[in-house]
Amino acid sequence: MPTGWDNFYIMAGSASATLIGLLFVIVTMGTGSRLSGSSALDGISTFLTPTFAHFGGVLFQSLAVLPPWPSVWPVGIILGLTGLVGLAYSGKVMIRQRKVAFVTLQWLDWSLYRGLPAVANAGLIVGAVGLIAGKSCAPYAVAGAAALLMFVGVYGAWDLTLWLLKNRETK
Repeated sequence: MPTGWDNFYIMAGSASATLIGLLFVIVTMGTGSRLSGSSALDGISTFLTPTFAHFGGVLFQSLAVLPPWPSVWPVGIILGLTGLVGLAYSGKVMIRQRKVAFVTLQWLDWSLYRGLPAVANAGLIVGAVGLIAGKSCAPYAVAGAAALLMFVGVYGAWDLTLWLLKNRETK
């Protein structure tokens, strides 16, 4: 990776790790949910797991980029494979979210849950290929993918938090 990107990836990795920890707090808040049964649990896991995967992906990208690699090839291959796996996972999530009918989402929500993760992972693939090819814009594509996944993750965590608070039992 070209020099000068260390601080970005240290910040992105640290933020992702912190947000993964906060997801555990969100899950704990949801233990008093009024909704029980398999449909509510399926719905929560359908939206919680991808949020965790987005933050985990950014953390993994940060860990892959920061070591002093002897060339850009290893990191390019790692990031390219990460993008391919993320793209395949985005497709799986799209199919699973279509089957969940416990919440009504607007077009903006669907674009953020389905479209932007796919765009971010495609950008990661493009950035990885660009790194290997020696393109000067490649680090920006990789960083943009990480930032986009962070944004989508924060949006998903926020939505999930509000939904869990709304459906929490009051005593």
